[in-house]
Amino acid sequence: MSHAKSVTQDEWIAARKDLLAEEKNFTKLRDSLAAKRRDLPWMLVDNDYQFHGSDGPESLADLFADRRQLLIYHFMFGPDWEEGCPSCSFLADHFDGANYHLPQRDISLVVLSRAPLERLQAYKKRMGWRFKWLSSLDSDFNFDYQVSFTAEQMAAENMTYNYRDTTFPSQEAPGISIFIRGDDGQVYHSYSCYARGLDLLIGAYNLMDLTPLGRGENDLPWSMAWVRRHDQY
Repeated sequence: MSHAKSVTQDEWIAARKDLLAEEKNFTKLRDSLAAKRRDLPWMLVDNDYQFHGSDGPESLADLFADRRQLLIYHFMFGPDWEEGCPSCSFLADHFDGANYHLPQRDISLVVLSRAPLERLQAYKKRMGWRFKWLSSLDSDFNFDYQVSFTAEQMAAENMTYNYRDTTFPSQEAPGISIFIRGDDGQVYHSYSCYARGLDLLIGAYNLMDLTPLGRGENDLPWSMAWVRRHDQY
Protein backbone atom coordinates (compact mmCIF):
# COMPACT_ATOMS: atom_id res chain seq x y z
CA MET A 1 0.00 0.00 0.00
CA SER A 2 1.40 3.37 -0.99
CA HIS A 3 1.37 6.25 1.47
CA ALA A 4 -1.85 8.28 1.36
CA LYS A 5 -1.50 11.90 0.30
CA SER A 6 -0.82 14.47 2.99
CA VAL A 7 -3.55 17.09 3.45
CA THR A 8 -4.43 20.06 5.64
CA GLN A 9 -6.64 19.68 8.70
CA ASP A 10 -9.64 21.19 6.91
CA GLU A 11 -9.19 18.82 3.96
CA TRP A 12 -8.87 15.87 6.33
CA ILE A 13 -12.06 16.86 8.23
CA ALA A 14 -13.97 17.18 4.95
CA ALA A 15 -12.81 13.72 3.81
CA ARG A 16 -13.62 12.25 7.22
CA LYS A 17 -17.15 13.68 7.14
CA ASP A 18 -17.74 12.16 3.71
CA LEU A 19 -16.69 8.77 5.04
CA LEU A 20 -18.79 9.26 8.20
CA ALA A 21 -21.90 9.63 6.05
CA GLU A 22 -21.13 6.26 4.43
CA GLU A 23 -20.41 4.67 7.83
CA LYS A 24 -23.78 5.84 9.19
CA ASN A 25 -25.52 4.40 6.13
CA PHE A 26 -23.68 1.11 6.62
CA THR A 27 -24.78 1.01 10.28
CA LYS A 28 -28.42 1.48 9.23
CA LEU A 29 -28.08 -1.25 6.60
CA ARG A 30 -26.49 -3.58 9.17
CA ASP A 31 -29.35 -2.94 11.62
CA SER A 32 -31.86 -3.66 8.86
CA LEU A 33 -30.08 -6.89 7.93
CA ALA A 34 -30.00 -7.99 11.58
CA ALA A 35 -33.74 -7.40 11.83
CA LYS A 36 -34.34 -9.55 8.73
CA ARG A 37 -32.13 -12.25 10.27
CA ARG A 38 -34.26 -12.23 13.42
CA ASP A 39 -37.41 -12.49 11.29
CA LEU A 40 -36.33 -15.70 9.55
CA PRO A 41 -38.76 -18.60 10.11
CA TRP A 42 -37.77 -21.40 12.49
CA MET A 43 -37.34 -25.06 11.57
CA LEU A 44 -38.16 -27.78 14.09
CA VAL A 45 -35.19 -29.97 15.06
CA ASP A 46 -36.61 -33.49 15.28
CA ASN A 47 -33.33 -35.39 15.60
CA ASP A 48 -32.30 -36.43 19.12
CA TYR A 49 -28.65 -35.41 18.77
CA GLN A 50 -26.31 -36.57 21.55
CA PHE A 51 -22.86 -35.17 22.33
CA HIS A 52 -19.97 -36.12 24.62
CA GLY A 53 -19.02 -33.57 27.28
CA SER A 54 -17.02 -33.45 30.48
CA ASP A 55 -20.24 -34.06 32.44
CA GLY A 56 -21.25 -37.03 30.31
CA PRO A 57 -23.68 -37.32 27.38
CA GLU A 58 -25.75 -34.23 26.58
CA SER A 59 -28.55 -33.68 24.12
CA LEU A 60 -29.02 -30.60 21.96
CA ALA A 61 -31.73 -29.47 24.36
CA ASP A 62 -29.34 -29.88 27.30
CA LEU A 63 -26.92 -27.39 25.75
CA PHE A 64 -29.36 -24.54 26.30
CA ALA A 65 -28.83 -24.89 30.07
CA ASP A 66 -31.49 -22.62 31.60
CA ARG A 67 -31.56 -20.22 28.64
CA ARG A 68 -33.81 -19.88 25.62
CA GLN A 69 -31.24 -19.23 22.87
CA LEU A 70 -28.20 -21.29 21.85
CA LEU A 71 -25.19 -20.43 19.69
CA ILE A 72 -23.17 -23.40 18.45
CA TYR A 73 -19.82 -22.73 16.80
CA HIS A 74 -18.69 -25.51 14.46
CA PHE A 75 -14.95 -25.70 15.20
CA MET A 76 -12.79 -27.49 12.63
CA PHE A 77 -11.15 -30.35 14.57
CA GLY A 78 -11.43 -33.69 12.80
CA PRO A 79 -11.51 -37.09 14.52
CA ASP A 80 -7.89 -37.88 13.64
CA TRP A 81 -6.43 -34.34 13.91
CA GLU A 82 -3.71 -33.64 16.47
CA GLU A 83 -4.79 -30.02 17.03
CA GLY A 84 -7.55 -27.61 16.09
CA CYS A 85 -7.68 -25.44 12.98
CA PRO A 86 -5.58 -22.24 13.34
CA SER A 87 -8.30 -20.01 11.85
CA CYS A 88 -11.00 -21.48 14.12
CA SER A 89 -8.60 -21.02 17.03
CA PHE A 90 -8.16 -17.35 16.07
CA LEU A 91 -11.93 -16.95 16.09
CA ALA A 92 -12.42 -18.93 19.30
CA ASP A 93 -9.99 -16.63 21.14
CA HIS A 94 -12.89 -14.15 21.19
CA PHE A 95 -15.45 -16.39 22.89
CA ASP A 96 -14.51 -16.22 26.56
CA GLY A 97 -14.78 -12.43 26.73
CA ALA A 98 -18.20 -12.50 25.05
CA ASN A 99 -19.32 -15.27 27.37
CA TYR A 100 -19.37 -12.91 30.35
CA HIS A 101 -22.22 -11.06 28.66
CA LEU A 102 -24.19 -13.51 26.48
CA PRO A 103 -26.00 -15.18 29.42
CA GLN A 104 -27.37 -11.77 30.39
CA ARG A 105 -29.27 -11.78 27.08
CA ASP A 106 -30.63 -15.34 27.52
CA ILE A 107 -27.95 -16.93 25.29
CA SER A 108 -25.74 -19.97 25.80
CA LEU A 109 -22.58 -20.45 23.71
CA VAL A 110 -21.24 -23.94 23.02
CA VAL A 111 -18.49 -25.19 20.69
CA LEU A 112 -18.75 -28.56 18.92
CA SER A 113 -16.15 -30.59 17.01
CA ARG A 114 -15.85 -34.16 15.78
CA ALA A 115 -12.54 -34.84 17.54
CA PRO A 116 -12.71 -37.16 20.58
CA LEU A 117 -13.50 -35.36 23.83
CA GLU A 118 -10.13 -36.04 25.44
CA ARG A 119 -8.34 -34.41 22.49
CA LEU A 120 -10.62 -31.38 22.67
CA GLN A 121 -9.99 -31.06 26.41
CA ALA A 122 -6.21 -31.23 25.94
CA TYR A 123 -6.27 -28.56 23.25
CA LYS A 124 -8.61 -26.38 25.28
CA LYS A 125 -6.20 -26.56 28.22
CA ARG A 126 -3.26 -25.71 25.94
CA MET A 127 -5.10 -22.65 24.58
CA GLY A 128 -6.28 -21.51 28.01
CA TRP A 129 -9.95 -21.36 26.97
CA ARG A 130 -12.93 -21.65 29.35
CA PHE A 131 -15.92 -22.03 26.99
CA LYS A 132 -17.95 -25.25 26.86
CA TRP A 133 -16.67 -27.64 24.19
CA LEU A 134 -18.22 -31.00 23.37
CA SER A 135 -17.53 -33.79 20.90
CA SER A 136 -20.04 -34.58 18.17
CA LEU A 137 -18.01 -37.58 17.00
CA ASP A 138 -20.81 -40.18 17.16
CA SER A 139 -23.52 -37.83 15.90
CA ASP A 140 -24.86 -36.85 12.50
CA PHE A 141 -25.03 -33.25 13.68
CA ASN A 142 -22.01 -31.93 11.76
CA PHE A 143 -23.12 -33.61 8.55
CA ASP A 144 -26.70 -32.41 8.89
CA TYR A 145 -25.49 -28.82 9.36
CA GLN A 146 -23.06 -29.16 6.44
CA VAL A 147 -19.80 -28.57 8.29
CA SER A 148 -18.41 -32.10 7.91
CA PHE A 149 -18.15 -34.14 4.73
CA THR A 150 -17.92 -37.87 4.14
CA ALA A 151 -14.97 -39.55 2.45
CA GLU A 152 -17.25 -40.25 -0.51
CA GLN A 153 -18.16 -36.57 -0.83
CA MET A 154 -14.50 -35.61 -0.68
CA ALA A 155 -13.55 -38.17 -3.34
CA ALA A 156 -16.34 -37.01 -5.64
CA GLU A 157 -15.64 -33.34 -4.84
CA ASN A 158 -19.37 -33.01 -4.28
CA MET A 159 -20.55 -31.30 -1.10
CA THR A 160 -22.90 -28.54 -0.04
CA TYR A 161 -21.40 -25.67 1.94
CA ASN A 162 -22.72 -22.17 2.54
CA TYR A 163 -25.97 -23.12 0.77
CA ARG A 164 -24.43 -24.07 -2.55
CA ASP A 165 -22.88 -27.08 -4.23
CA THR A 166 -19.12 -26.69 -4.08
CA THR A 167 -15.81 -28.30 -3.22
CA PHE A 168 -13.94 -27.87 0.04
CA PRO A 169 -10.28 -28.66 0.81
CA SER A 170 -11.01 -30.36 4.17
CA GLN A 171 -13.48 -32.83 5.65
CA GLU A 172 -14.27 -30.21 8.30
CA ALA A 173 -15.58 -26.68 7.69
CA PRO A 174 -16.34 -23.70 9.96
CA GLY A 175 -19.75 -22.27 10.74
CA ILE A 176 -22.15 -21.14 13.43
CA SER A 177 -25.72 -22.35 13.99
CA ILE A 178 -28.37 -20.70 16.12
CA PHE A 179 -31.20 -22.46 17.94
CA ILE A 180 -34.12 -21.32 20.07
CA ARG A 181 -36.42 -23.09 22.48
CA GLY A 182 -40.02 -22.34 21.54
CA ASP A 183 -42.90 -21.70 23.89
CA ASP A 184 -43.90 -25.31 23.22
CA GLY A 185 -40.58 -26.53 24.67
CA GLN A 186 -39.34 -27.77 21.29
CA VAL A 187 -35.94 -26.87 19.81
CA TYR A 188 -35.90 -24.92 16.56
CA HIS A 189 -33.09 -23.97 14.16
CA SER A 190 -33.26 -20.25 13.34
CA TYR A 191 -30.04 -19.45 11.47
CA SER A 192 -26.66 -20.73 10.30
CA CYS A 193 -23.83 -18.98 8.51
CA TYR A 194 -20.49 -20.00 7.11
CA ALA A 195 -17.35 -18.76 5.34
CA ARG A 196 -17.01 -14.94 5.26
CA GLY A 197 -20.22 -14.62 7.26
CA LEU A 198 -18.11 -15.59 10.28
CA ASP A 199 -16.07 -12.37 10.02
CA LEU A 200 -18.65 -10.80 12.34
CA LEU A 201 -17.37 -13.03 15.15
CA ILE A 202 -13.76 -11.83 14.91
CA GLY A 203 -13.22 -8.70 16.97
CA ALA A 204 -9.55 -8.55 15.97
CA TYR A 205 -10.58 -8.12 12.33
CA ASN A 206 -12.84 -5.21 13.30
CA LEU A 207 -9.88 -3.50 14.98
CA MET A 208 -7.60 -4.17 12.01
CA ASP A 209 -10.19 -2.66 9.67
CA LEU A 210 -9.79 0.67 11.49
CA THR A 211 -6.11 0.92 10.60
CA PRO A 212 -4.48 2.35 7.42
CA LEU A 213 -2.97 -1.01 6.44
CA GLY A 214 -6.06 -3.03 7.36
CA ARG A 215 -5.81 -6.81 7.50
CA GLY A 216 -2.82 -6.97 5.18
CA GLU A 217 -4.15 -10.10 3.48
CA ASN A 218 -4.34 -9.06 -0.19
CA ASP A 219 -1.03 -10.59 -1.24
CA LEU A 220 -1.36 -13.83 0.74
CA PRO A 221 -2.16 -17.20 -0.88
CA TRP A 222 -5.39 -17.23 1.13
CA SER A 223 -6.83 -14.64 3.47
CA MET A 224 -5.89 -16.25 6.80
CA ALA A 225 -2.48 -17.57 5.77
CA TRP A 226 -0.85 -15.29 8.36
CA VAL A 227 -2.88 -16.66 11.30
CA ARG A 228 -1.18 -18.85 13.89
CA ARG A 229 -2.47 -20.38 17.09
CA HIS A 230 -1.84 -17.75 19.74
CA ASP A 231 0.91 -19.82 21.39
CA GLN A 232 2.82 -20.05 18.09
CA TYR A 233 3.47 -16.38 17.28
